[in-house]
Amino acid sequence: MAVYRTALREGRVPHDEVPPCLWRLHLVVEDSEDPEYAVPITPAAATFATMAPLEDLLAEQRRTMDSVRATLSAFEAVYAQERDAARPSLVRLVGRDVIHTALEAAVGGCRHELRTVQPGGGRPESALAEALDRDLRALGRGVRQRTVYQHTVHTHRPTMWYVEQITAAGGEVRSRAEVLERFIICDQDHAFIPLSDEPSGGALHISEPSLVRFLTRYFEQIWERSTPVPHNGPAPRSPIVTTDLQQTILRAVVGGETDSTIARRLGMSRRSVAEHIRKVSVELGSGSRAQLGYLLAGSGLLEPAG
Repeated sequence: MAVYRTALREGRVPHDEVPPCLWRLHLVVEDSEDPEYAVPITPAAATFATMAPLEDLLAEQRRTMDSVRATLSAFEAVYAQERDAARPSLVRLVGRDVIHTALEAAVGGCRHELRTVQPGGGRPESALAEALDRDLRALGRGVRQRTVYQHTVHTHRPTMWYVEQITAAGGEVRSRAEVLERFIICDQDHAFIPLSDEPSGGALHISEPSLVRFLTRYFEQIWERSTPVPHNGPAPRSPIVTTDLQQTILRAVVGGETDSTIARRLGMSRRSVAEHIRKVSVELGSGSRAQLGYLLAGSGLLEPAG
């Protein structure tokens, strides 16, 4: 700056006294009349002279970047096609952490609708707490959530508390006497079903469109035949629920099923099933299970509720 100040005051400075930075910044040029001296240039002119090559370089780099981006986008399309073709449509998930991670990813990516069917009555409190946070986040994103339980869930306080939280956030919950299988559907892209009847038996992650579509249609059939659960928290079972549950038990009796089989299918205890059967036996005056089946056939108790 001192040399530049001197050049401005005196009009020029000796060539060999000019530091390299002034030359690089184009703040001085050789005196055309005397090459042994350098004359100062205005900062505005020096800015143009210094920046122009840099701007040209940046422009060239931008053109190179655009070209690379366009080229890679073509490869991205090829990659996506091959990835989708190679991705297995059925994936076995074994282990709680593995299943939890897969569910978190699928539900976290859900954008339109989450459908779930939960048989077996009340769910463990740990599972409810885990599901509540995940489901509330989905509802917060505007995802529609519909869940079907069995009627026996009405007497399970932890599950009914979960239902109250979900319905308050906009979720929809229904119940019915019999639900055969547990499954979860995220949009119409992913579905999860159990690998076995054992709770720790793992899950199957399905991304095959035709199978997911099949499960979606199955869910809609279940949903239409289910009873809405009140959204204001736990409540005594309604006559509709009681009638539906009793009729399902009695039809199973007529079909020759044992109390244990009925209980497992309806998600309730064997003692509760036996109590339902006992009450009907007393009402009809039956002395044996065979006689009860005979009496039920002509009692009208198995007719659909009007």
